[in-house]
Amino acid sequence: MKGARKIGVFIAMLALAGATANPGYAQDAEHGKTVFKACAACHATDHANRVGPGLGGIIGRKAGTVPGFRYSNAMKKSGIVWDAKIVDAYLESPQKVVPGNRMPYAGLKDPTDRADLVGYLATLK
Repeated sequence: MKGARKIGVFIAMLALAGATANPGYAQDAEHGKTVFKACAACHATDHANRVGPGLGGIIGRKAGTVPGFRYSNAMKKSGIVWDAKIVDAYLESPQKVVPGNRMPYAGLKDPTDRADLVGYLATLK
């Protein structure tokens, strides 16, 4: 009986720990839209090119392929298909992910801002 009691106490402790644990961070696309304001100087949220390529439909798109935009050779040859993970890494350090790209941006260091921005970019079609 003592063994069963110990197991019961252990299960109760696990349940309590699970109920009080931090559920993790969920992306906030609305906050990401606010973060994007800094990007809007160079990028459009549709398919229009500016200083940078339009970001409409970026998730799932092959890097360096927006018609009419003059990409660096580094970006054209990167072989990247943009997904949430690679966009997050690129936003953190563009030169680390694609050395020699022409984006003059040092990177977005705050992981929450990046996650929210990626969430927002995923809504752009």
